[in-house]
Amino acid sequence: MGDVMLALARTFANLKSGKVWLYVLTPALLSLMLTIGLAVWGLGWLVQQVMDYPPMTLLVGWGLVWLAYILAYLGGWMAIFAIAYLAASLLAAIVIMPLMLKHLSDTEYQDVAPMGRDSFVAAVGNSVVATVLFIVGWLVSIPLWLIPGFSLLIPLLLMGWLNRRTFAYDALSMHATAGEWQAVRTGQKAPLFMLGLTMALLAHIPFVGLLVPALAALSFVHYGLEALRRSRGGAIVTIEGERV
Repeated sequence: MGDVMLALARTFANLKSGKVWLYVLTPALLSLMLTIGLAVWGLGWLVQQVMDYPPMTLLVGWGLVWLAYILAYLGGWMAIFAIAYLAASLLAAIVIMPLMLKHLSDTEYQDVAPMGRDSFVAAVGNSVVATVLFIVGWLVSIPLWLIPGFSLLIPLLLMGWLNRRTFAYDALSMHATAGEWQAVRTGQKAPLFMLGLTMALLAHIPFVGLLVPALAALSFVHYGLEALRRSRGGAIVTIEGERV
């Protein structure tokens, strides 16, 4: 947990920078506009769709129409938040992450040499695959949400996984070799997931949640580059006689 706390501390310390705030607010504004748009034009439709299927039809048949509508609206809002978070996460991973990575590489991690491939196509592919898997997991798990407590636990776990899957790879793609990435991914699964889960918890705080996609990207950059720095012993690597 120490490395996770260090990454979080550095993340929030970066909020003293106006440039970092620009990176953080861009996905937040997209998420806010998308949430408002979906709430105004899509919430009623979502609720009606949910009301037409079990278990809502069963509740209506039992005379618990009020409960059915409460659950339908709750499900509709959760779907809207998930869609907005996914869109903001994609923007943060594909557009904002490279900008943050360059900024931190130039200011705080000059000693961590870029030895990866930095493939834009690979980063986009990783984000898209993570998004598709998240949606599938979300849909498959819906029946479990009827179990008390699971409607809160499952979205947290899924969002924590999404953060780890999306941002851990992108944070290291430019700096880590294939071997280094494998070492971080397999050797630090628990801390990476805990970092993703922490960000998932923050995402459920009103207004703060709007900032989380970019903050998650920033925190994974800190975690990943610090892990590389330690694994290399803080050395600046030289390839073919040139400092990189």
